[in-house]
Amino acid sequence: MPWLVRDGQVIASLEVAGSRAQRRRGLLGRDSVEGGFLLDPARWVHTMGMRFDIDVAFLDREGQVVAITTMKRHRVGAPRLRARSVVETRAGAFDKWGV
Repeated sequence: MPWLVRDGQVIASLEVAGSRAQRRRGLLGRDSVEGGFLLDPARWVHTMGMRFDIDVAFLDREGQVVAITTMKRHRVGAPRLRARSVVETRAGAFDKWGV
């Protein structure tokens, strides 16, 4: 299983959306998420139809965070041109993990 790592330390498990269909579905239909959920490639996300608010980290080609935001349910986010992938998790997780 892949992991989210900060400063060489594992902070959470990471589920990877391995297909286009999995990226389109994302976290829709779920009541929660443990760890993070990676969408690659992705430059933007939405929370239309989501059951919970999420934290979103936009990553560059090297996997470095270029922007972080918290999105309420039923919103459409703006694309981040420098982003190549996105990590989603439950709202508040990034603060808890020190990201």
